[in-house]
Amino acid sequence: MNNFNQVAREWDKDKMHMDRSVAIAAELEKMVPLNPSMKALEYGAGTGILSFLLKDRFSEITLMDNSVEMVKVCAEKTEFYQTNHILPICFDLEHKDYDDHFDIIYNQMVLHHVNDYEAIIYTFFSMLNPGGYLAIADLYTEDGSFHGPDVKVHLGFDPEKLAKLLRKIGFKNIKNKTCFEVKRETGIKYPVFLLVAQK
Repeated sequence: MNNFNQVAREWDKDKMHMDRSVAIAAELEKMVPLNPSMKALEYGAGTGILSFLLKDRFSEITLMDNSVEMVKVCAEKTEFYQTNHILPICFDLEHKDYDDHFDIIYNQMVLHHVNDYEAIIYTFFSMLNPGGYLAIADLYTEDGSFHGPDVKVHLGFDPEKLAKLLRKIGFKNIKNKTCFEVKRETGIKYPVFLLVAQK
């Protein structure tokens, strides 16, 4: 995901990125009983748009991304907003263990970029406190046109199949809902689901 270094400075200028995050944040608040004592991790946080929308909902938020430039933008935002409880970190969770636990782990439009997404979900499960929540927002299965042929990604997901995987791992109380639709100038629409599960 190193190409995200190149777009970090322009990321927040795309209105769709903000609109999508607003929709996901609103749905997350409906689907998960958030409370201010929760310790949160946003994996693949990018510039942290989603977490800054939720900044008053948690006691501590770790913004984890493996893009150095994205993490720099997050750090600048924490300074600007004076949010001492938001902690940006550059870390590659796909290849390293992270020694901490959380009450909620969430991500948006990240899982389709993860090569071994089953392994990362196992990692999320191990990092959650008992009763903790995992929230995944991502594309429904698509034809490959979202990123085009030059970007090697998973072509979205069937949330029901993803739910079966989560049950196998040990998650319960799994539910999902369509929460946003990405509309391209070509007229093609790409719906986004939010899937929530509990450890």
